[in-house]
Amino acid sequence: MKQKLLLIVTISLFTTFNSFAQSLSNIAGQVSDNNGKAIVAATVMLQSAKDSSLVKTAVTDSKGNYEIIQVKPGRYFVTTTVAGMQKSGSATFELKENENATAPVLIPQPAVKSLEGVTVTSAKPIVEVKADKTILNVEGTINAVGNDALELLRKAPGVMVDKDDNLSLAGKNGVQVYIDGKPSPLSGADLAAYLKSLQSSQIEAVEIITNPSAKYEAAGNAGIINIKLKKNKTFGTNGSVNTGYNI
Repeated sequence: MKQKLLLIVTISLFTTFNSFAQSLSNIAGQVSDNNGKAIVAATVMLQSAKDSSLVKTAVTDSKGNYEIIQVKPGRYFVTTTVAGMQKSGSATFELKENENATAPVLIPQPAVKSLEGVTVTSAKPIVEVKADKTILNVEGTINAVGNDALELLRKAPGVMVDKDDNLSLAGKNGVQVYIDGKPSPLSGADLAAYLKSLQSSQIEAVEIITNPSAKYEAAGNAGIINIKLKKNKTFGTNGSVNTGYNI
């Protein structure tokens, strides 16, 4: 009887996991200029066709290609931002279950320059690619409202969050989470709970470091996710003490 019950539970768990895995698909695409030349390090944003909400970000490689993996079926469109060029967007396309999709090629146009009545404004891009890290800027972007830290990480390039809220970076598990450059003492369910309690309005940026430098403590080869908070730091040691006296 026990063996039969164990078999039923095992089959049920396998079916649930298998259906979860099969319900996600991948999206590939490319960003190039008018001459068909690849644009490197362009920020690509996958957005829902329903409400234009940001689903995931990506960065193009040396060939102008990008890939966004494990996306739920639905209707989407992609946009790209490149320094010195106008923002470019694609038509909507459908991602079906168990079928990978190729997004329309994005071809951003050079920014129009005007000599009269010029107003110079500057804003941080949503994604910055540097030599040692990739930065997802939160403050002042569409990520700044209505999300917690875990949801932000779902949108960050190269970061994956599984159904149990475990983090992986570039396909590697065992990612070390830092808060303002200091390693978090939390892990597993406790870390996930903390990230869910941390609102995006409290976060300035998320740094994704695939090859940590010597200034970070050894934390395996999975990489580091450093969450930079705003001036009102909320991370610390919190706890409660309950006492009682019984006779």
